[in-house]
Amino acid sequence: MIKYLIIIISLILDGILSNFLPVINLSYFTPLLTLTSIFIVYPFYTKDEYKYYITSFIIGIIYDLLYTNLLFFNGIIFVIIAFLVRIIYKNLNISFLKNILYIILTIIIYESSTALIFMMFKLVPITLNKVVYKITHSLLFNIIYGELIYLILKIIPKKYKKIKIN
Repeated sequence: MIKYLIIIISLILDGILSNFLPVINLSYFTPLLTLTSIFIVYPFYTKDEYKYYITSFIIGIIYDLLYTNLLFFNGIIFVIIAFLVRIIYKNLNISFLKNILYIILTIIIYESSTALIFMMFKLVPITLNKVVYKITHSLLFNIIYGELIYLILKIIPKKYKKIKIN
């Protein structure tokens, strides 16, 4: 249950913050909280990875419908990110500091793959400077959010989360 709550809160915060932050000119805080939440909630799905991929796809579709108007675009990219997140969790140790690195990696992969697809299909004119700008301006806020959720999940009593976070 808590995994869905984290994802829903992230989806809502993405919408609120992407509308609110440009108004007060905080361009260094571009939210990709839904993507960060997909990374953070993987331990809830270790026993049923198929459900994790389905959830990632559905969240991607909802993200498309709410924020991008490119049906199935983020659905497919979120599944690819989910596959990479599974590889990270299976092969690498997750800790407080390493979590920062993995969130950075996830955001870089998302922004790079999005830009690559936009360039291939000529949907939006993209340059390397724009991609680097988007990556650098989304890291700080998403790292803070990811670490905050990570710490909250560590202190929640075990009877509520039903998983073990390193």
